[in-house]
Amino acid sequence: MQNIFRAANILLPKRDFETFVSLACDQFTSDVSYWDGRYRAVGGAPSAMKLIFPEAYLAEERGPRLDAIEKNSRRYLESGVFEEYPDSFILTERVLTTGGTRRGLVGVIDLEAYDYERDAPVAASERTVAERLPARREVRERQSVETSHVLALIDDRERGIIESADETKFEKLYDFALPSDAGTLRGWRVTGDSAAALSRKIDALPGGTKIIIGDGNHSLAAAKTLWEQIKPTLGAAERETHPLRFALAELCNVYDRGVEFFPIHRAAFGADSDALTAAVYSAVGGQGDYEIGISSKSGATFFRCYEKPLGEIIARVENALEILAAEVDYIHDEFELSVLVMSGKAAGVYMPAMSKSDFFETVRKSGVFPKKSFSIGHALDKRFCLECRRLAL
Repeated sequence: MQNIFRAANILLPKRDFETFVSLACDQFTSDVSYWDGRYRAVGGAPSAMKLIFPEAYLAEERGPRLDAIEKNSRRYLESGVFEEYPDSFILTERVLTTGGTRRGLVGVIDLEAYDYERDAPVAASERTVAERLPARREVRERQSVETSHVLALIDDRERGIIESADETKFEKLYDFALPSDAGTLRGWRVTGDSAAALSRKIDALPGGTKIIIGDGNHSLAAAKTLWEQIKPTLGAAERETHPLRFALAELCNVYDRGVEFFPIHRAAFGADSDALTAAVYSAVGGQGDYEIGISSKSGATFFRCYEKPLGEIIARVENALEILAAEVDYIHDEFELSVLVMSGKAAGVYMPAMSKSDFFETVRKSGVFPKKSFSIGHALDKRFCLECRRLAL
């Protein structure tokens, strides 16, 4: 199979990038005020926020918001909001809230190469929860235009693909500050022989799995289920080019300095800290590089884990928590967890941060990570939705 990640006909707003851009739909899921504030700031202007369904609103009736998404996507196409850049990648440079940078390449994934349940050239990194697919699939079914928060990763230790692209040779399309003090975003159009060469390099990466989805696993899985449904209704020629066969994404190198893996910690409510420490140590204690901490109001214990891929360590910790019948919440921030622990409300399990080499090793050897294994970057350093693509024929 060739060109698992390829150039596409990319749509960009003709003006007002700062207003059009939107944070990923799966951020600030418990903070409706963030999204309400962004909608107020945008007002009646075109925005990618009006093409997505922020998960903060999933508890409400979905119909009216889906109707609005469908109407907005058609209206944006018909009213000339976009400029189209045929057969293009967008080379991106994101300045993060930390001051670091992350380089990426926006194009489309061929869903024929992607599988979220088993080994494939494009694979998922985490277990897909079926209950999370319907809302995202409904959005895609009703969109005439897609935008994307999917961040995909390649294993390019030599930094010979994305990092080798010289932006000074390409047309700059945008350079602007992101909202909420989330840094800046620059983008250059890559087309012609340069784009074809990048696709070939990605196809030539070693191993059966060449791309692993870091962020946006469920959005891509929803796109895959829709494609598998519509594919049998199409002729052979239509299947090759139908827009629903492809999904917009940004590709980054896992070894990019701006790609950071953060652990997701566990707060165990109602668990005895001594029993928790014994159970977790029994499950994963050893002499490896990773370290886990168990903390309660009375103190903390840290120990090393055995030499296994991190995905297996996380799975064993999850199993230990299930055996203890502890009520578990998943906490991204160490300080937030420490507040819970010191209040006596919960015992804390401080999980280790993943080494970059362990990311591809785990998926290739052991399959997808358990749920809530890691986070790539802080909320405001996630991919912002900007580039779009036609889904309507």
